Formats: sequence, C-alpha cells, structure tokens
Amino acid sequence: MNKKMIVYILGKMLGIEGLLLLIPGIVSILYGENKSAVAFFITSMILSLLYLIFVRKKPRETGIYAKEGFVIVALAWILWSAFGSIPFVISGSIPNYIDAFFETVSGFTTTGATVLNDIESLSQGMLFWRSFTHWIGGMGVLVFVLAFIPLTDKRSMHLMRAEVPGPTVDKLVPKVRSTAKILYGIYIILSVVLTILLMCGGMSLFDSLIHMFGTAGTGGFSNRSASIGYYNSAYIEAVITVFMILFGINFNMFYFILIKKFTTLFKSEEVRVYLGIIIFSTLAIAFNILSIYETPLKAFRYAVFQVASIITTTGYATADFDLWPQFSKSILLAIMVIGACAGSTGGGTKVSRLIILIKTVKQEIKHILHPKSVGIVRIDKKRVDDDTIRGVYIYFIAYTFIFILSVILISIQNFDFSTTFSAVLTCLNNVGPGVAGVGPTQSFYNFSIFSKLVLCFNMLAGRLELFPFLIMFSPNLWRRKF
Repeated sequence: MNKKMIVYILGKMLGIEGLLLLIPGIVSILYGENKSAVAFFITSMILSLLYLIFVRKKPRETGIYAKEGFVIVALAWILWSAFGSIPFVISGSIPNYIDAFFETVSGFTTTGATVLNDIESLSQGMLFWRSFTHWIGGMGVLVFVLAFIPLTDKRSMHLMRAEVPGPTVDKLVPKVRSTAKILYGIYIILSVVLTILLMCGGMSLFDSLIHMFGTAGTGGFSNRSASIGYYNSAYIEAVITVFMILFGINFNMFYFILIKKFTTLFKSEEVRVYLGIIIFSTLAIAFNILSIYETPLKAFRYAVFQVASIITTTGYATADFDLWPQFSKSILLAIMVIGACAGSTGGGTKVSRLIILIKTVKQEIKHILHPKSVGIVRIDKKRVDDDTIRGVYIYFIAYTFIFILSVILISIQNFDFSTTFSAVLTCLNNVGPGVAGVGPTQSFYNFSIFSKLVLCFNMLAGRLELFPFLIMFSPNLWRRKF
C-alpha cells in the first residue's frame, strides 16, 4: 500500500477544506458575526498548518490502486467531517463535539438529519457552512477536489470509483480530471439557475443559496425550522420539486444532452423507472390523503413535493407526513430505500440496482422453469456483466446486515420501534427525516452519544456505498504486504 501517497493526498484535502472554511468566515464578517468568523478562521489556520506539514514533499511513487482509493475516500470523509465540526464547537453554536460531528457528517453526506431544535438560533455564517457542506458533498468531496486540483497523476479513476454512487462508474471523457470538471460544470450551471429562480419567487439571496445548497446536494438543511413549509409558496415548492428530481438523475444524462444525444436520455431505462416510481407514488399518496386537504390539487401539491424529496433523499418537507395515513407513510419508507439514480447527488440503494435485482430474479425464475435456458440481464439493451450482478447481490447483503445490526444497537436506547427503525433507515439512505420520534418536525437531539456515532457510521457508509467503509475494518488491508 502506498501510505505516503495516501498521507499526501489527505494533506491536500485538508488544505482545500481550510480554504473552503474561509467562505463562511467571510459571510460571518459581512453579517457582523465576529465570534463565528474567528471560529472559521482558527479552524482554517489549523488545516493550513496540517497541509504544510503533510504536503511538503511529493512522494516519488504517486501511483494508487483500488485499495488506496478506498482508504483515501473513507478517511477523507471522516477527516473533513471531524475538522468541519470544529467551528460549531469553538463558536458555541453546538457546544458538544459529538453533536457537532453528527451535524457535519449529516451535512457532507447530504443526509439532512439534525440535532438542532432551534435552527434559527444559529448565526448566518454557521447556517451557511451547515448547508454549504451539502453542496460540496453532493458530488463528492474527492470529485470536488479532482475538478479543480490534480491529486495524483496515476490511476485517479480509483478515487472516483470509490466515491461516486452506483453499481458502475464510467468516464465521460478519457481523462478523469476532465470528467470531474464536466460533472461540476453541469452541477454549477444547474445550481446557478436554481438560485435565480428561487430569488424570482421572493427568497432573499441568502435564503436562495441555502436552499440551493440543500436541493442541489439533495441534503435538505434549511435555515428555517419549518423547512420549505415556512414560505407557503406553491411557486417555490414547484421549483424545488423539479430541481430535486433533476438532481436525482444520473449526471451523465445531462452531458449527453449537452452533446445533443437526446435519444440517450429518453432510452435510459433507469430514468424511465425513476420517473415512473415518482408518478405512481405521487398519485397513490395524493389519492390516499384527499380527505386531509381541501382540494385534490392541494393533496397533489403536498404529495409530489414529499415524494420528490424522499426518493431523491433530499429531506425537505412542506407537510408533517408522519400524520398521514399508514399507506402513504409506507410508500415514502419504500422509496426512501430505493433512492435516486446512480451517478446523481441522491442517496438510497439506487434505481439501477433495483432494476438489476428484479431482472435477475426474473431470470432465475425462468431458469427454474426452463433449466437449459441461458439468461442474460440487459439494461438499455446492453448486457450487464457478471461482476456487476455479483456486486449488486453483495451490496444488498451488506446493506441488510448493516441495517439489522444498527437497528439492534440503536434499540439499546429503548425508543419505540418506529423511531429506531426509521432513524437507521433514514441515515443509512441519507434522507434525513423519518417517522415517529425522528419525523419531519423532530430532531435527533435525544439520541445518546453511542447512538449518534452509530448513525454517523450509517450516514458515511450509506453515502460511500458501504464498501469503502467496510474495507477499513479488514485486517488484510493494514498488513505490510498487501
């Protein structure tokens, strides 16, 4: 294992985070929040010092392989969260470090779960940083850095494969850094358009940026305790609904639109299934909650927003869906697991994995009925190779194991089953709100330190598709000869 290169890249990563912390520091100065500004600048100085220590000399051997890629990605997310928590503690915004760590992990992983009961009490600078972590983490912290700074000259594709969500990761162009630039270019353009549209709806520039960060990163942090429901605006809800759905689509599709390959988007089986699930879930829930709202249009308005928010794992809310009928809540919990498309900023197990799983089950049933038949799983008329299918199987096995173990560990706190179950489900799938004690109007404040650390593991493991985190616990990884 190339340990020197791992330390070198992580040192660069910490330096980048130090620079990023200057942005909310400047925001704090603009709003006259000196205490918050000092907290950001102190943390930035600490990270700058670490950068100078670990990036003094570039290693002779710069090549990295898959194992180094997994280690770098996992440690980068842990370190960014660990240091990103410090401003909350120094400023006194979130005095308890574990609470601050939970909030920051939730931000970077775009989960949106919070320990705060009074969000408006935070300074503007802290609110900005809290939501800015969504935007950075949405496309991935390594992809963010790769788009602007070369981390390694050799095999940097291993970094993207370890971080970008989905069964497979493809380069749009031959060079990985160019792919990262294209992805972030699309990300920035969509973000700017969304910000402008929100301002047209009456939001201030600050509020528009906060909710752009949460929508683009599919994170869901708001600077309002009532979330998007605070604005009570059909226009704002419609804009955010559309963009949540857009950010839940594989970003490769937007690239194909840019190069005028429109048929690729329309032929994408994953996109069709993704939109189909949204349409079906919206209509089913709207019909189910008709008796709660005055008109069918209002029922549809609340249903489509909550469906888009949950399936894309954004976590914004305009209604307390914990008060809805059990049928509607069951649908929301189901699409919470499914999540968005591979290669998007959304979480969950991904629509592409669901398609592969269903098709392999169909092929197995066909094989049982016709033993001599040869089954081939195809998506978009392309054969899915055996390694990818095997990866999907193993992913769901690992997902189930982690989920069950986490529920058992959280149950030690003796909350009701709905709270325990949905807390793990929402964190492992990077959604944010659950039901019962962790519903849209509740927080994770009452969870113990142990439970919060378990849920932090769930958020990080879920965001990194499990294996970059699981491999960290493998004794073979840390042996001298590997």
